Formats: sequence, structure tokens, C-alpha cells
Amino acid sequence: MLDDLALFISIVDAGSLQAAARQHGLPPATLTRRLQRLEGQLGCRLLHRSARRLLPTQAGQAYYEQCRPLVSALKQTTEALDVGMNKVQGLLRVLAPVNLARGLLAPMWARFLAAHPEIRLELFLSNHDEDLWQHGADVAIRVGEQPDSTLYQRRLGTVELVVAGSPAYLAERGVPTHPVELSAHELLVIEPLGPWRFRDPDGGQTLTIEPSARCKLNELALAVTLAEAGLGLLYCPRTIAHEALQTGRLVQVMPGWTPPGRPLYAVWPQRQQPAKVRALIEHLSDFALATPLLQGAGPATLHSPPRSDHAPASHLD
Repeated sequence: MLDDLALFISIVDAGSLQAAARQHGLPPATLTRRLQRLEGQLGCRLLHRSARRLLPTQAGQAYYEQCRPLVSALKQTTEALDVGMNKVQGLLRVLAPVNLARGLLAPMWARFLAAHPEIRLELFLSNHDEDLWQHGADVAIRVGEQPDSTLYQRRLGTVELVVAGSPAYLAERGVPTHPVELSAHELLVIEPLGPWRFRDPDGGQTLTIEPSARCKLNELALAVTLAEAGLGLLYCPRTIAHEALQTGRLVQVMPGWTPPGRPLYAVWPQRQQPAKVRALIEHLSDFALATPLLQGAGPATLHSPPRSDHAPASHLD
């Protein structure tokens, strides 16, 4: 009925069936048939039609005057929605982990904004899995398995975990070679990593320990700073500690005992992705694939080609 109503409005605006038919690219007979259908649904005649003139009836004039602004507003809303779904522009709200967003991902944001000048980016950084609905967010970047089945997701890569300490600390306290030896060490524990999990790739053995913390904190960069100061061993993402490891301020220990990597995801609430969301997710995916640290690359493979991994999963840190 809405389509027929819009045609009725355009017929009155055009002043004739033939002119309205040309505007819509339809045969005049089709417009006549649809106009008659609308009149039948309303139970009244809307137009006086003759060979030379077309004028609204009294009921048709009242219907036209009341419905025209509504049809115009609906058309404008539909066009705006179509632009939002199909053009990369407008406000884009993103939730992301603090250290990952302002560290390894920093150049990604700059490149994305440069590539899409009509986007206004609003970043909310948090070390917790913030609620997308509450924040009105379009996308969230999260680390770890994602149990929320109401969200759609795309796996971007893997974040490797390492255990590391400063050269001074290791010289004083010794270098552990097995997870059970960690009980004799000062440990810096980051929430929400929780239990420290290890896997022995040679024997296939897995081991989980509950670390007794000398210091427990929820800020990754500060934890790396404390480890560099020789205050203890750190269990953390390589993405956070890679500069300290490369420069020798930290040294990885127990390389034979590999903590299971944590999956990296983009998650979003809408099944139908607006163009701006699709653009960001593709940009994130390309960036992650080109970044070895986001593909679980250890020190021996840090400069090797990244592997592709788009398997679906769940949330992020």
C-alpha cells in the first residue's frame, strides 16, 4: 500500500498519469491499475480523471495533504539509511583494549582514517569486555574466546603469551626451566589472565598453575615496566612485551613450555553490517594478517610471512 500511496502522491504532483508514468518508468496502464487498487483499499475515489484533466477529489485532496509530508519523510529516512548501509561515512564507535589499541594497532587507526576521510572515529579503550549495546558501539576488538552468542564475530589472528624477566632478576634468582619452578620466584600477575597455562610441544604435556602474586595488577604496560625493574617474572602477551624483549630489557624464559595463544576477534552486534563497519573489519583483518605479532609469531619467526586465520570464535580483551 505504501508504494501505491507514493505513486498517488507523484501523480498529483505531476498533474497527469502520463507524466508520473514517465518519472517512474512505468506504463500508464500500470499506474491506473495501482491507483484503482489503492482506491479500492480506501473505499473512496481519489482522482477525477478525464481525457484532458486530472484533479483530486475532496477526499483525495485531504489524503494527499496529510500523506505527502509522511511519504517525503519516509523517503528521506530510507535514503539516509541506504547511505549509511552502503557508504563509508559517519560516526564509527569502537571498543578496544587499552594497550593493544594505543600500541600495536596505533598505525592501523591512522591508516584507516586516512583511507576514509568521511569517517568520524570514536574510540573507547578499556581492559574489560565492555557492553557494545550499552556504549552504542559498532565494533569491539577483543582477545580471548567469545562466549556471547548474540554477537557476530570474525577471527583476526592470535596473540602469543610469554614468560619473561629482566636480566638482573634472572642473574640473581636463576632461570626457571619448568613451570613447577615458578613457585620459587616473584611473580607479577595480570588480570584477567588468571591461571598460567603451559603446553610442552615435545611431550604434549599441559600444565596449569595458580600463580602466587608478589604484585597483581590490571595494566599491562605497567606490569612490563615492573618486570624490567627486576621485580619478578611476567606472564603476558608478546604484543605488549615485544619491544622490551627485542632490546634485551626482558628475556623470555621456558621457551619450551608454550602458553596457549589467545585468539583475537572483531565482534559486532548487527547481522547486516553498515559499510563503515565492513570497511573497518576488512582493514583490521588486512593489518592483522600483515603483522606477525598478531599471528602468534615467536622470536624465531618474527619476520616470516604471516599465516591466514579467519576461523570464527568469540570475545577480546
